[in-house]
Amino acid sequence: MIDFALLLFLVVCALAAIQMKDLLSAIMLLGSYSFIMAVVWTRLNAVDVAFTEASVGAGITTILLIATLSRTKRREMGQTVPLVNSVIYGVVVMLTSAVLLYGTIDMPLFGDPGAPAYQHVAPRYIEKSYEETGVVNFVTAVLASYRGYDTLGETAVIFGAGMCVILLLRRKI
Repeated sequence: MIDFALLLFLVVCALAAIQMKDLLSAIMLLGSYSFIMAVVWTRLNAVDVAFTEASVGAGITTILLIATLSRTKRREMGQTVPLVNSVIYGVVVMLTSAVLLYGTIDMPLFGDPGAPAYQHVAPRYIEKSYEETGVVNFVTAVLASYRGYDTLGETAVIFGAGMCVILLLRRKI
C-alpha cells in the first residue's frame, strides 16, 4: 500500500512541478520528488542508489537550482505553446511510454529467484568478491572494483556538471 502512495506522490509532484509558474516552487517540488525517489530506492533495497539520489538529487541539485534561480527571474514569462506543438509533444511522450512499457513485458518479476541476475551475476559476486577484491561489503566491491571505471565516469560527469554551473554562476569583476 505504501508503494502506491509513494507512486501517487511522485506523479503529483511531477505534474505540479510542470504546471508551476513560480520557479522556486517548481524547484522545491522537484527536490521533494528526488527525496521520495530516495525512499522508493530504499524500499527496493538499493540503498546505494538511494544514498546517491538523496545526496545528489534532493541535495546538491536543489541547491544548484536555487543558486541558478538567484541569477534569473523567479517567475516564468507568460508565453503560450501552439496547439500543434502540444500535440506533437504528447504523441512523442505516448510513443516513448509505449516503447518503455513494451520493453518491460518479458522482464522477470521483482525478486524472482529464477531471474538471470540471481542465477549468474549475484552468486559470483557473493562467492568471489572478497577473495578477488579484498572488500568485505558486496556493494562497495561491485562499485569500486568490478565497476570502477563506471563509477569513475559517473564521478567525472557530476564533477564536470558542477564546474560548468560554477562557471555560469560566477560574478564578473
